Formats: sequence, C-alpha cells, structure tokens
Amino acid sequence: MELLDSYNERKAFDETKAGVKGLVDAHITEIPPIFRLPQGTLSDKKPSVSASEIPVIDLANVDVSRERVVDKIKDAAETWGFFQVINHGVPLSVIEEIKGGVRGFHEQDLQVKASYFTRDPTKSVVYNSNFDLYNPSSLCVNWRDTFVCCMAPDPPNPEEIPLACRDAMLEYSKHVMTLGGLLFDLLSEALGLHSETLKSMDCMKALNVLGHYYPPCPQPDLTFGTSQHSDSSFITILLQDQIGGLQILHKDSWVDVSPLPEALVINIGDYLQMITNDKFISVEHRVLANRAGPRISVAAFFSTNMLPSSTVYGPIKELLTEENPPKYKDFTLEEYNKGYFEKGLDGTSHLSRFKI
Repeated sequence: MELLDSYNERKAFDETKAGVKGLVDAHITEIPPIFRLPQGTLSDKKPSVSASEIPVIDLANVDVSRERVVDKIKDAAETWGFFQVINHGVPLSVIEEIKGGVRGFHEQDLQVKASYFTRDPTKSVVYNSNFDLYNPSSLCVNWRDTFVCCMAPDPPNPEEIPLACRDAMLEYSKHVMTLGGLLFDLLSEALGLHSETLKSMDCMKALNVLGHYYPPCPQPDLTFGTSQHSDSSFITILLQDQIGGLQILHKDSWVDVSPLPEALVINIGDYLQMITNDKFISVEHRVLANRAGPRISVAAFFSTNMLPSSTVYGPIKELLTEENPPKYKDFTLEEYNKGYFEKGLDGTSHLSRFKI
C-alpha cells in the first residue's frame, strides 16, 4: 500500500510538468514525503576532509609543461577520480552564457517549458525532474529539475534546442568538445599509451549536456539535490556555480568540491574505470540540498546515454599483464546504460555487476 501511495504521489508530481521549481513557486514550507530520505541515511552530511586537497590542474601552456600536467592528471585520476581545471580554454563569457541559459530555460513560462517535457530518454531534448522518478529502489526523489541535450554524434537542429539556451548550448558544446579532446589526449598519455588511444576508441563520439536546476529547499537536511552515484560516462565535465553542495567520497569520507571561479570539474566515469582495469577510478559523488538557490550546474557527459551502441568495450589490452589480468567482462555502452538507468540512483555501484 505504501508503495502504491508513493507511486501515486510521484505520478501526481510528474503530471504537473512543473518539477521541483513548481513546488517552490507554490511556497511550500515542508518538502513532500516522496523527497524525504529514509531515517538514518542523513548522519554523514558533514564533510570530514578539507576540500583544499582536491587537485587543481592548470592547463595554461600545457604544451610547454606537458609531462608535468600528465603526471598531475595521472595522480588525480588514480587517487581521486576528480580534479578541477583552470585556464581550460572555455571563455568566461561562454561559461556565463550557458549558466544564464540553463537558468532561463528552467525559469521561463511553464507552458513553453512543459512542451519539452518527456520521459523518453532517446529524444534529443528531454526535460523532466529525476530520470529515475518511478524507480522504487531510489533512495528518495531528488530536489532537482533537469534538461538534457544530446549534442553528439547527431546534434538536434538548432530550432529544436530551447530558445532560452539555444545559442549558449551550441557555443558551450563546441568548447567542451575541444576541451574533451585535450583531456582524452592527456589521459591516454597518463596511461602510458599513445595520445590518440582513447579518442580512437570513440570515447568522445557522444556528448550529452545536462542543465541542472536545484531550487532553494525549505528542509535541506531531509533530502538530496542528487543522491550518491557514479557516472555512466567516460569522463564528465561539470560547470558549477558558486553555491556549492557537490561532495565526493574519498577514502570513506565525504569531501566538498568547493567552487573555484572559472574552474571546471572533471571526473572519471564508470566506462573509463572499466577500460583502464581500475587504474583510473570513477568515484561516488552527490549534491546536497541547500536553502540558498537556485543552484545551477551544467554536466557534459561523454556518454551515449540511451542511444543504440554496438561497440564492444573491455579492459585495454596494452594495460593487462599476468599480474594484472582483466577485472571486467566485455560490455556495450547500451547494455551498461540500460542497467544503470533501470537501477536508478539507489546508492549502489553499477560497476560491480560487470566484474569478472
């Protein structure tokens, strides 16, 4: 009965098409039950490690000091799974425009926004709240609305992209593809391989850009902006505003990823952990809810999402030895993503299901 009540509440929330922002606009003072975390899961919200430890890597003059940058990326990818980059080549004006565009999309007239509402993840533009809304195993509904644009390999026609963020999305995606190319070169070199290795495996063939909107929450200690998860991607490039709330799990402690002006956050995704045979790590992370807001973030996933993909991946042969045999079975991205999306953000790792 409780499950049915929860399903009906989720369905009623979904059918408004107004998302979490609609609840805030209605001036609620208590969050609805579907957003509440089970008791006992909230005890560890305070970070126990100083955020200053997360590596910050300067990409200025990367060609002059390439070896040093590669060493830093290697250490960060092996030890943290996360790092921030500065002087990354994405102009500040482009960063400000995409943040403004994402905010503009979510704050526009509901009738216009609702025209993009869908639960079909294969559409090139998708707006909804919580991709796993109807998953009974997800810890709680998250305090977050999202829209997704699939920008590669087959970008939408410009007129299909919402007007509020059209120019900004096209421009930002272009810069993210360029930065992604550099990062995959450096990550390949950090593995001791030729710089083109990861690109030649189609790691940057597909790009999905997500515009997240985290409205202010009246009871932030009772829910999450995004529950604990790792990313189904090769890498993710994240732009966050100055509000903060992103935390990563490092050596069993939650660490704040404090916003740095003009920096971008890079994290290793599940696919890269698998094909590097655990040399690089895809770590669990989450976003706290906050009384301040809205918090805006833009997450660019080098991932096929739910697109058909027949390429078979497995641990890179050059990285394997008798002492380091393959730890993962071969997989297609489509197969991995299907399970990942069905599982939802339930606080468990999907990677473990592919271990040998």
